[in-house]
Amino acid sequence: MAMSTVEVGKFAEQLAEDYLRSHDYEILRRNYYYKKLGEIDIIAQQGDEVVFVEVRHRTSTAYGTPEGSLGSSKLRKIRRTASMWRTIYGYDTAPCRFDVIAIDLIGGEPVIRHLKGCF
Repeated sequence: MAMSTVEVGKFAEQLAEDYLRSHDYEILRRNYYYKKLGEIDIIAQQGDEVVFVEVRHRTSTAYGTPEGSLGSSKLRKIRRTASMWRTIYGYDTAPCRFDVIAIDLIGGEPVIRHLKGCF
């Protein structure tokens, strides 16, 4: 039986988390949601730097690449939510960056691309 859209999304986020852990990132939070501002898929830390990660995936090439699906509205929401998280949790002076983990789930093994500091 095929996975539902929600299940595929959770699977992609778990792949991204596993990837980050294997590259020495500490996972601080997953699926952080702040009121109506928005959601951040993964908040991680590597050294002193806080990394806000958006996970994008595709199961088909019909609609382009995973990273190509990020619009300006979504990017604004992530930045605003990240700013609020940094203030609430005392990371407002810590260096930070915004990454995308793009995952192709087409055919065999998943293909993961980590785009660092891309927005």
